[in-house]
Amino acid sequence: MKRYSIATDNGQVSQHFGRCPTYTFIDVENSTVVKKTTVQNPGHQVGTIPKFLHENSVNVIIAGGMGRRAIDFFNQYNIQPILGASGTIENIVDVILSGELKSGDSTCVPRKGKDYGLPKEECDESHHEH
Repeated sequence: MKRYSIATDNGQVSQHFGRCPTYTFIDVENSTVVKKTTVQNPGHQVGTIPKFLHENSVNVIIAGGMGRRAIDFFNQYNIQPILGASGTIENIVDVILSGELKSGDSTCVPRKGKDYGLPKEECDESHHEH
C-alpha cells in the first residue's frame, strides 16, 4: 500500500503546503483507493509537518508549492514531494490512479503566503530552486 497526503483547502489542492487547514490521506493498493481520511494541520512550525506526515506513514506529499527547506525535510523522511498540483481532490485521485502523477514547479513564492491559511511561526526566507 502507498499513502498519499494532499495539502487540502476546501476540497481543493492547497497552493501552500504548510498553511493548509487539512491534509487528505489517500491509501492506494492495487490501483484502488482503499481508504480516504482527512486530518487537521498540526501547525506550521519548521519541520513539524514532515515529521507528522512521516509518523502517519505518508509516502508522497502533494501540494501546489513548498520551499526548498521543506523539500529537504521531506527528503530526510523519504517522503516524495509532488509540486505544482492544483484542482479538486477527486481530480488528483484520478491522476494518482492513472499512474500519471508528476511533479512540476512549485506554485508558491517566498514570503507571499503570509496572509493565507495558518500562520507560520518562523519565517523561511529561502528561495526555490527549479
